[in-house]
Amino acid sequence: MNAFESLGRHLPLFAEARGDIQVSFEFFPPKTEKMEQTLWESIKTLEPLHPRFVSVTYGAGGSTRERTHATVERILKETRLTPAAHLTCVAASRDEIDAVARDYWELGVRNIVALRGDPPEAGTKYEPHPQGYQNAADLVAGLKKIAPFDISIAAYPECHPDSASVSADLDNLKRKVDAGADRAITQFFFSPDCFLRFQDAVAAAGMDIEVVPGILPVSNVATTRRFAQTCGATIPQWLDELFEGLDDLPAARQLIAATVAAELCGQLYAGGVRNFHFYTLNRAELSYAICHLLGVRAKQS
Repeated sequence: MNAFESLGRHLPLFAEARGDIQVSFEFFPPKTEKMEQTLWESIKTLEPLHPRFVSVTYGAGGSTRERTHATVERILKETRLTPAAHLTCVAASRDEIDAVARDYWELGVRNIVALRGDPPEAGTKYEPHPQGYQNAADLVAGLKKIAPFDISIAAYPECHPDSASVSADLDNLKRKVDAGADRAITQFFFSPDCFLRFQDAVAAAGMDIEVVPGILPVSNVATTRRFAQTCGATIPQWLDELFEGLDDLPAARQLIAATVAAELCGQLYAGGVRNFHFYTLNRAELSYAICHLLGVRAKQS
């Protein structure tokens, strides 16, 4: 056998992707008119991929909540997408959160991403609202009493920074599952083994729940590092080295970002993963390219 014949026996990483994948996307509510235009261009680009749902993030404070609600409502009315509204426990009473949830249900929203949420001020310790939900498990239980929402929760393959240990973090996840969560979406990570080990640990702990890997295509390591500090993700040294010297070459950064994320997804696919959740940062190009490599193609409505 010559070298060429030998090479032909080794298929490319994505050759086996047959379109048996389902995806979902995360967006955040825009703050300016320009950001809103970028968001809706991204939504329209990704809509033909027929995602399971698209989630919209939510922060503490009235104006952020209103932007989230407006974005979710527009997705519901102007697209064929299924919106999943984020809800957190931060800076709101139980009655306030329940009222938001009822408004969503009446609007036609059936999917919620239920989170504890981060403190309003970075670097401070999380403190539950005196009249609010104490944590995400408490929030999930409360939402299920209001209506039969489809509820996604957060999971942390490398352990949440506030958890005392990996086992304590798994115990917290199990409380959310027992409260009625329908699926867990992980924070981002950069090692397929990290996710696959976590998936095994969840099953070993007796949790019968779908665990979906959260994928963050990285084109700016500094920004990713800031995100990582809040969720306990590790930024590997090789990622820094890949982007070194590319500050003034955005197109090159995009190509490398797509390559890195697609490689990760391809390895997860080889490990049996068929559902992926993409943190888009309101831009479609990277997520669309990765989905295409995975065999997820646009369909006629």
